[in-house]
Amino acid sequence: MTKKWVYLASEGNKDMRDLLGGKGAGLAEMTNAGLPVPPSFTITTEACLAYFKEGKQFPAGMWEQVQEAMRKLEEQTGKGFGDPKNPLLVSVRSGARVSMPGMMDTVLNVGLNSETLKGLAELSNNERFAYDAYRRLIAMFGRIVKGLKGELFEHKLDEYKAKTKGGRDTDLTVDMLKEIVRDFKEIYRQNLGEEFPEDVWEQIRQAICAVFDSWFGPNAVTYRRHHKLSDEWGTAVNICTMVFGNMGEDSGTGVAFTRNPNTGENELYGEYLQNAQGEDVVAGIRTPMRIAELERVNPEIYRQFTEVARMLERHYRDMQDVEFTVERGKLWILQTRSGKRTARAAIKIAVDMANEGLITQEEAVARVTPEEVDVMLHPMFDPEAKRAAQERGDMIAVGLNASPGAATGIAVFDAKRAADKAEAGANVILVRPETSPDDVGGMLVSKGVLTQHGGATSHAAVVARGNNLPCVAGCEAITVDPDAACFTIGSRVVREGDTISIDGTTGEVFIGSIPTIDVDLAREVELATLLRWADGIRRLGVYCNADYPQDAARGRAFGAEGIGLCRTEHMFFEADRRPAVVSMILAKTDEERQKYLDQILPFQRADFEGIFKAMDGLPVIIRLLDAPMHEFLPSKESLIEEVTRLRCTGENPEELKKKEQLLETVEAMSEINPMMGLRSVRANIIKSGIAEMQVRAIIQAGCRQAKRGVDVHAEIMIPLVSHVNELKHQYEVVRKVAAEVMREEGVEIDYKFGTMIETPRGALTANQLAEYAEFFSFGTNDLTQMTFGFSRDDAEGKFLLQYVERKILPVNPFQSLDQEGVGQLVEHAVKGGKATRPDIELGICGEHGGDPDSIDFFHRVGLDYVSCSPYRVPVARLAAAQAELRHRGRNG
Repeated sequence: MTKKWVYLASEGNKDMRDLLGGKGAGLAEMTNAGLPVPPSFTITTEACLAYFKEGKQFPAGMWEQVQEAMRKLEEQTGKGFGDPKNPLLVSVRSGARVSMPGMMDTVLNVGLNSETLKGLAELSNNERFAYDAYRRLIAMFGRIVKGLKGELFEHKLDEYKAKTKGGRDTDLTVDMLKEIVRDFKEIYRQNLGEEFPEDVWEQIRQAICAVFDSWFGPNAVTYRRHHKLSDEWGTAVNICTMVFGNMGEDSGTGVAFTRNPNTGENELYGEYLQNAQGEDVVAGIRTPMRIAELERVNPEIYRQFTEVARMLERHYRDMQDVEFTVERGKLWILQTRSGKRTARAAIKIAVDMANEGLITQEEAVARVTPEEVDVMLHPMFDPEAKRAAQERGDMIAVGLNASPGAATGIAVFDAKRAADKAEAGANVILVRPETSPDDVGGMLVSKGVLTQHGGATSHAAVVARGNNLPCVAGCEAITVDPDAACFTIGSRVVREGDTISIDGTTGEVFIGSIPTIDVDLAREVELATLLRWADGIRRLGVYCNADYPQDAARGRAFGAEGIGLCRTEHMFFEADRRPAVVSMILAKTDEERQKYLDQILPFQRADFEGIFKAMDGLPVIIRLLDAPMHEFLPSKESLIEEVTRLRCTGENPEELKKKEQLLETVEAMSEINPMMGLRSVRANIIKSGIAEMQVRAIIQAGCRQAKRGVDVHAEIMIPLVSHVNELKHQYEVVRKVAAEVMREEGVEIDYKFGTMIETPRGALTANQLAEYAEFFSFGTNDLTQMTFGFSRDDAEGKFLLQYVERKILPVNPFQSLDQEGVGQLVEHAVKGGKATRPDIELGICGEHGGDPDSIDFFHRVGLDYVSCSPYRVPVARLAAAQAELRHRGRNG
């Protein structure tokens, strides 16, 4: 039995979207609902895939089914395809299961030739209309089916329009249109070496092939790559009886949204063009009127269309994008589909429809994407201004989209100068080869950060995301010279003080200024409502990563239910404690080290007091010192330069002695791979006193805030543990110091002891670690690095992005968790921890805590919370709710 490749509109329904495409399913649904839809049929997506599989040949039986469906259209319309007296004309349109506006092809007026042209003119009693339709077919067929440049036809048309008074296509006379048809046919013949086809069946055959071929056209492929859509879907082909909006002033064509796609307001939004075909609205040949003006021009049609639009919205329970044509006073609906919308509109429409009872609150939460929430939290470039900048050639490079948002400012190549210029009122973009903790001060006052090296989890990226700073990292196309205060790309030089713009959402870098659009979250009522509904659905808790009280307060304002990671090493870089930190590292004895630790203690205690106060009543997970010690000291290279200079000049012997001692220490501490060397738990064990000081500061701060009425819930976390004996050592230190401090303070506070799981061995022996740990927090940044054997920053700068582009890896594993590899370690550790300690608290504090796909995984494996940068908290709240909706009932 021959496979069914073709469906009449009356045979389909909205549930056949995968087979008929969105457009075909919509035509079927509207036909069956009794709406005024021109008779049509659809060639399936399966036919498209078979066409490519068989070497661009129609699959067996398809062409015969097309011919039979055309006979059905002839019966329904009373016209004949190719009939010179009463011709049937059709459009041939693409239609994938997901809307891909403008990405694939359409051919109108198929069925016109020199004979049917006469019949159309006679039937319509409008010779001008007939020739206008014919010239459109020749141009569209030549451009879309045969691949000719559109300019060949457009320039010729412009020559004729220039001869008219008004200069518009509607001002062309019948005689002009006859000459245009003649000239278009000549362009076709000269460029292709063949005549324009007179055989109407050949026209439709080639048009169907062109629509199939457009599935793998460059625009469609690029669109699918960007939106992560499958090549295996194929496109349907919709053959629809032509109705004409270009038959006079009582005809026209339009496109309208049932709600405003920019703001989400519940109002018709769109355009209508009198005496025109659909392509004229899209091509911008003439300026259309706003849809609201149709009420004045033709109130009855406006009333009918308004009723249809509302009915379609109620039927599909979503905002619709509707194409329509008015032919001699009769309304025809050509297409309906879910309308594309801005992030703000998506949120407002979802919330409004739930409040109107059109959808449920759960459906509203499921409809808004995490990316749309993310957009609402960051400034963005004005789309038109950005497009203009691209067209001017002002886009000079593309790096890694490390932290979303848009920023414009003067390029500054030093953190100190950036801070000075920002204090003086300048908008600054800090540009560095890469950033280090020393640059944080300059970063925090800048509008954005651009680095030549580094990846999505580099220092620049992490700090930028945590502070809502747009960041483009790893922009290897530029060469940054901080000493010369400039960067170069090719022959172009950008110097300090030149204005640049960066788009952290796309990774694009521009010369010059681009205006931005800011979001005032305090006024985003619909977003707050949506997130409140999400909170009522999700199982996962959402914490934030915060190192300072202001970060904690910001995270709490965004809905964080605790701090999942407080990195204490960032506190060590503050200027008022830096001398004591350096002296502590340089200390030769335990006693000398303790002297400087005693100086640092009050600073640490004050930091923790501020965080406990900001998070009153919520848990605060504090990670003990994690960074390699060398990060707190000047670089070896800079010290060698300084020592050499002082030796050559002899100008300051005392300073030279200090620098030489410092260089000696730095060289002694130097490691081939410091990220896997003496750091974290290893340093806290070998360098006695550091962990004790930090625990004392934490517990003292907690006790003193508890006395002031603050509800303290401290959790002390040991980083980079690989062996249970490391954790046992730190457990004894923490318990001993905590007990001492609480006796001294005369008050007890609630605190927990736990560890990060960030080494493969730690994950594999989690059952042993749980003997001491009351909680696990997965540090998926380091766990990913060690599982893959990647040096994180080197990999992203050198080869990892190419791995993704060449499909060696599906995604960057530092941005979205590698669920098959790293995920297995996480799942093993979860099971091991629960086997030993059933009530163990489980969370994640790596950058993956803000990634929606990773959050879905963490929900599935049974974590209790995710923790992310404060500005990712709203995204995580929504993603966690959507994970619950997707998997509801599966884990019970």
